[in-house]
Amino acid sequence: MPPTFRTISVSDPRYTRDGLHYITVKTPHLLGRGDITVWLPEGDFESLPLVLLLHGVYGSHWAWTLKGGVHHTAQRLIDEGKLRPMALAMPSDGLFGDGSGYLPHSGRDFEKWIVRDVPEVVQEVFPQINIDQAGMFITGLSMGGFGALRLGAKFPHLFKGFSGHSSITKLAGMASFVEEDLSVYQQLSTDDEAVLAQMPTTTLPFPHFGLIAAWMMTC
Repeated sequence: MPPTFRTISVSDPRYTRDGLHYITVKTPHLLGRGDITVWLPEGDFESLPLVLLLHGVYGSHWAWTLKGGVHHTAQRLIDEGKLRPMALAMPSDGLFGDGSGYLPHSGRDFEKWIVRDVPEVVQEVFPQINIDQAGMFITGLSMGGFGALRLGAKFPHLFKGFSGHSSITKLAGMASFVEEDLSVYQQLSTDDEAVLAQMPTTTLPFPHFGLIAAWMMTC
């Protein structure tokens, strides 16, 4: 069987710090390369769960770490015994326009980039991450919250839990932030453009779900 990815480039740990690593991978779902920031906690672990963190409009894979310091917060909570050890994967959204919406459109599949490519390449590079044994979770902010909620509801068999922070819950909410016409993002079914419309479509056991939203943010 041919390899899934033609090229995978990984940062040299001699030049990174604070448990951060950087991956650039070529995937047919993006018709090119995509970037991922990965954080691993201090210590030796054999089966870490994976948490996907999706950024909002205007940002990229570095936003969670370099604007929010999420890796410092995670390490502190692990050290305090308030959070179990876990790996964080923070992919770019595919860098379409002001934001891809984590939807398939414009000849690229930003949805499969998140749910297929990112978990696969992260486990290939870091074997201490084991989704089959420890599970996978997804969350995000604003547009990333929309992506996390929608993908978590659409693919409940992939995630043990999902949440959104200050999320939009319908594609129409993107109009407040993006320059691109919303027709570019249009799906075959309008149900595929809304979080709540995804939830009744599955008879599978539903993962833990959380919505933390008061208004929309653009981080």
